[in-house]
Amino acid sequence: MTVAIVLAAGTPAAGQPTAAGDTLGDTLADRLAEQWHRAGVTHVRRAANLTELATLVDAATGPVIVSGTDLVAHTAVLRHLATSPVGPTVALVLTDPPAPGQAVVREERGQVVDAGPDGRLDGGQTGVFGGALRVGRDDLPALAAAARAAVAGTPIAGTDPAAVAGTPPAAGPEAAGSAVDRLFTGLTALGTLTFAHRVRLLVAHRVADPAGLAAAEAAVAAVDEDRAELRLSVKEKDDFFTTFFVSTWSPYVTKASAKLGLTPTGVTAISVLFAAVAAVLFGVGGRPALVTGAVLLYLGFVLDCVDGQLARYTRHFSAWGGWLDTMADRAKEYLVYAGLGYGATAAGFRYGWALAVAAMTLQTVRHMTDTWYGVLHDEAARRPKAVGGGGGGIGDRLNAASTRVQADTGSLSYWLKRTVVFPIGERWALIALTVALFGPLVSLVAVLTWGVLAFAYTGALRTLRARWMWVPVLDTVDATLHRDDGPIAARFPVLRPMGPLTLAVLGALGPAALLVAAGLRVRAGDEAGGLAWAVPVALLVLLVAALGAGAAHNGPLDWLVPAALRAGEYLFAIAAGVVGGAPAWVVFGYVFVLTLHHYDLTARLEKRQAAPPLHGATLGWEGRSAVLAVAAFAGFAGIAMATLGAYLLVVFVGSVVLAWVVLPARARRGVGVPAGGEVRQPG
Repeated sequence: MTVAIVLAAGTPAAGQPTAAGDTLGDTLADRLAEQWHRAGVTHVRRAANLTELATLVDAATGPVIVSGTDLVAHTAVLRHLATSPVGPTVALVLTDPPAPGQAVVREERGQVVDAGPDGRLDGGQTGVFGGALRVGRDDLPALAAAARAAVAGTPIAGTDPAAVAGTPPAAGPEAAGSAVDRLFTGLTALGTLTFAHRVRLLVAHRVADPAGLAAAEAAVAAVDEDRAELRLSVKEKDDFFTTFFVSTWSPYVTKASAKLGLTPTGVTAISVLFAAVAAVLFGVGGRPALVTGAVLLYLGFVLDCVDGQLARYTRHFSAWGGWLDTMADRAKEYLVYAGLGYGATAAGFRYGWALAVAAMTLQTVRHMTDTWYGVLHDEAARRPKAVGGGGGGIGDRLNAASTRVQADTGSLSYWLKRTVVFPIGERWALIALTVALFGPLVSLVAVLTWGVLAFAYTGALRTLRARWMWVPVLDTVDATLHRDDGPIAARFPVLRPMGPLTLAVLGALGPAALLVAAGLRVRAGDEAGGLAWAVPVALLVLLVAALGAGAAHNGPLDWLVPAALRAGEYLFAIAAGVVGGAPAWVVFGYVFVLTLHHYDLTARLEKRQAAPPLHGATLGWEGRSAVLAVAAFAGFAGIAMATLGAYLLVVFVGSVVLAWVVLPARARRGVGVPAGGEVRQPG
């Protein structure tokens, strides 16, 4: 249950007379209360001062929205703030010049990293606090503490008293300045992770007098609220192909989907169906089938954009929807790779399935680095003083150059930077064009070529920038979970001097060497089964990575450890399958199931969800590799791979059912099992 509190105390607008004789603050408070109701908030309260607000917060059992009485905005702005999926605690941030007493903010990657009076921020301001914020349930104690500290005029431990109260310490708690601004400044000073909610296309202003009120009301009336919301459903910054070949017309599909009553999950399901049919057509072959498949692939990608746009337009966000959107994106892409691999093989190319497995492995490892680099950047934004700890140099210059390019929206360098990394829109476009014009083989080769180049480019630049930032991230989460260690790794000694990343990379070299040797034998016409003796050796080399399981993952590049472990496990599974004579499609299927398992971990990380309920039954990367090693050495790798893959798929489905159906149902019945939380926006 969300509660909205309209806070009147200390608002500069309070006490200003209107033509009707009422005070401006009271008039706006009444309107805001009505707007919060229309925005979907069922319980709206009034607080005359911060003491009353702290009492209301103490009694709250769900998220709390706090707004001053000087805010004039579209109701949609309030609804967007109340339903924002970016995080539990979100503040409205405006581009208006700050008025006396209003707090200004500094943002990094959408997070408020500092807030305080105008002119007192270290590093400069990027916006002004909009007078409204939503505070998640877990942050309510901090909100109450900030309110009481602002009332007492006392500093919060480790903070500047002026930053907490919003005024110089000598001015006292009742000095000039809005109570909501002093509250927000104090909450930020406590280190509460707060995300910034910007207003685009719609209107929101803070007013201090009747003239300002009239101007703000005129600005609100001049904007078509529904049309603006439809345009806002499109991501502000997207990739080149999506921006110019999808988002130019997808809002019409979004509007139609809303009128038909479709849900974002329903649109996601249709998108998966389109991709699956396209994959089948790619496998069938023949120019009509390939062209039809390319068209369906494009339409499926349009729907992949529409599901997120529909969620933003209708404000239907859920943890389940966000998780499903991430998992569906990867699953349908790899289904398309399977169709291309089958089609290339059916057309007479011996290694069609091998190219499909390679494309899937490359893309998964790339995504692992993307995920953890994003976590690294978010952590660096939350700890800005740690940035630069590596001494500047080339990393500092690269970071500054990247920031300049990203800020130059629409320039040639901006689009080149966004395109060269080979995002999903460009991948789908490349597949559709190449398969329609040339066929599955050329399509797979094109995906692999661009993917390798993009991986080399991003890997090199990110490594340099990460060394400059020197911000550990794996030590802020459950490293064992995200390494995907099993019971065998837990029993290994710790080899600290070499570091977990070095050990993970060394471990991957053994499977890589075995795969190269097996591939050369197959190409020469020999049986790869003659290398069965080398499988246990490659396993021993792979297990070197387990020596870093218990070490601290706080190095500047340790965010690469999960990707290195994924690469090592996938390479070993492929090599064991080749040596053991497993059918190529079985190898693809097994690695596909592994990707589902690992994407589940990263999706839960991004959506702030708990670990999969049955994660302990997945054996860990080292346990699964040991099973395959025994099977390949004994000569039944295909059977073992199919059986283990089926087992892991059952465990994965079981975890999904438990996490998204059984446990939430128990929580609703009052059993006390925690359900899913708030999530980021879907794609």
